[in-house]
Amino acid sequence: MRVLVVDAGGRGNAIAHAFSRSEKVKKVFVAPGNAGSEFFDKCRVAKIDGKPIASIRSIEEIVKFAKENVDIAFIGPEEPLSLGIVDRLEEEGIPTVGPKKELSWLEASKCKTKDFLKSIGVPIPKYRNFDSAEDAKEFILNSSGSIVVKADGLAAGKGVYVCDSKEEALRAVDEIMIEKKFGSAGDRILIEEKLVGVEVAFTAICDGKRALPFGTAKDYKSAFDNDDFEAMRDYYIGTRKKFYRKEEIEALFKQGKLVNPNTGGMGAISPHPEVSEEVEKRIMKKVVEPIVRATGFKGILYPVIMLVDGEPKVLEINIRECDPGAQAKLPRLESDLLELSLAVINGDLDSVEIRFSNDFCCAVCAVSGALRGREGLKPGYPAEHYTSQPIQGIESAKEIALIYANGIAKQDGYVTTGGRVLTVVGRGETIEGARRRAYEAIKLISFPGMRYRKSIGLEYCLQRS
Repeated sequence: MRVLVVDAGGRGNAIAHAFSRSEKVKKVFVAPGNAGSEFFDKCRVAKIDGKPIASIRSIEEIVKFAKENVDIAFIGPEEPLSLGIVDRLEEEGIPTVGPKKELSWLEASKCKTKDFLKSIGVPIPKYRNFDSAEDAKEFILNSSGSIVVKADGLAAGKGVYVCDSKEEALRAVDEIMIEKKFGSAGDRILIEEKLVGVEVAFTAICDGKRALPFGTAKDYKSAFDNDDFEAMRDYYIGTRKKFYRKEEIEALFKQGKLVNPNTGGMGAISPHPEVSEEVEKRIMKKVVEPIVRATGFKGILYPVIMLVDGEPKVLEINIRECDPGAQAKLPRLESDLLELSLAVINGDLDSVEIRFSNDFCCAVCAVSGALRGREGLKPGYPAEHYTSQPIQGIESAKEIALIYANGIAKQDGYVTTGGRVLTVVGRGETIEGARRRAYEAIKLISFPGMRYRKSIGLEYCLQRS
């Protein structure tokens, strides 16, 4: 069979790689993909008349390609799902893994989703929705304790502000609702209590009636290691256009006056070391199964869970594979992804078994960091960054680890095209072994402004030492 994976980044390339390992798959196309989509056997960038598809928003182009070239499709990111790509593909007779547009609000509106989860009894933090910046600020000024401020709509994983001070929370409201950092996604906001516990990227594969656990990951969203004040300094000089000494940044951060910004993800490890089989069953019973019963959800359901004293509470719902959690999780998948996908489409999950290796994978993202160029200093991911920077060392790194490209192009060699550039995945029998391979490989890669976190998975190694 021929498979189409709709995605532009590393997650899509990890999904394509998983499909390529099936003996029943002849070829995997990725749309729009990137130069790294052809790193693996059977995997190719989808092209029409010799040209790659423009973007994940090019729904009719994707549908045209699918009608002529593939037997089944799998959708990676949330944006094409919210644009109704599953509806269009199925209208044209292409069976597709992913929810239809009518359920895209589960990820596209945090406010509506929290109200829904509350109504069906799924455990969630205390929260309030706001349509007015003035009302939100008044609530913050009268609140006590740490809170989380979230843009209501889709913001590529960057619309969440974990605030340990009122100053941080007020600044978050300004950025989201007044400055419109995320456009119309910030017309409403959600403010909820900050929970203290263990955060889990949990995925389940669903056929509309049933659901099966589909792996876990520990995701690392913060842009910087909490002691990397040099990198924070460069970032804040770039974003605020104001000079800081490293010592000033450290003091402001420790006082709660500077936030470590959220990203779409800087790395992940899989499986999550703190999710036992018992905890997995609890999440399925209290979170996943009630959602599937209430909605008839089909596809990959990805609730972000906070375990508080072992009990799950839902921070948010996603309707697609995790990123970069998928890059750490899917290399461990031993089941045939094509068989699983057909079971989802046919409403027949009872006929399949999901198996993962007992190995660990550690995924580390190399991103476009602070860099001075023709347009002055750009602060780097998750803010404005330079592109078209030459990348060295990919082939050497591929001998040690898996490389899932997030944002690269081929122009007399590889160059950067985005904020997240590459995800380097090490695998081992232990977390220590997986980390060692990932970091050995990423040290072989370089490009101007390259930055990566040094602490992915480290806390679990320190616990054992």
